Amino acid sequence: MKYIISQRLTIIVVLTVSVIGTASANIFKQSSTFKHHLFKHALHSSHWTDKYDHHFKKYSKRYFGPFFDWHWFKAQAIAESGLNDNAQSQVGAVGLMQIMPATFGDLAKTNPHFDALRSPRWNIAAGIFYDRSLYRKFNHSSSQDKLYKTFASYNAGYGRILNAEKRVKVPPKHWKKIKTYLPKETQNYVARIRDLMGGM
Repeated sequence: MKYIISQRLTIIVVLTVSVIGTASANIFKQSSTFKHHLFKHALHSSHWTDKYDHHFKKYSKRYFGPFFDWHWFKAQAIAESGLNDNAQSQVGAVGLMQIMPATFGDLAKTNPHFDALRSPRWNIAAGIFYDRSLYRKFNHSSSQDKLYKTFASYNAGYGRILNAEKRVKVPPKHWKKIKTYLPKETQNYVARIRDLMGGM
C-alpha cells in the first residue's frame, strides 16, 4: 500500500514539474514574441512616448554637443528597456537606460548631481554621460563607427570590444569587421538601435 501511494506521489510530482516547465517555456516564448513585435515600431511612430524627450535632448546636447542627433539615445533606451522607467533586469540593471547601481555610483562620484538611479532624468543623464566616456575611447574610428562601438561597449563591455578589434588583423577596423567577433546579443543590440533609427 505504501509503495502504491509512493508511486502515485512520484507520478503527481513528475506531472506537476512537467506542467510548470511547459508553462515557463510558453511564458518565455511569449516574452520573446513580445520583444520581437515591440521593436518593430519605428522610433518616430506614435507607439513611443515623448515623455522623456526633453531629457534626451538636454543631456545629448550637454555631453555630445548641439549638433548630435539625440534620437540615438532614445533608440538606445528603447533597446534597453522599451522606455519603461521601472524596468529592472535579472542582474539588477535599473531604469530606462538599464544602469547597474555600482556603475551609477561610480558615475556619481564625478557627477554628484546625479541624484537617484531610479529617477528617469538622472538615469538618462548617467546613461548618456557613460556613452560619452566610451565614445571618446575610439579616437581612430569614423563618427558612425565610434557610435556603434560605443553602444556595443555599453552592452558587452569596453574590454570585449578592444579584444574584437585586436582580432581584426587588417585595418581599418570598421564595425562591420569587428562585430563578427562579438556575441550575437551585442550584434543584435546595435542592429536594433540602428533599425529604430531607420537603418542608419
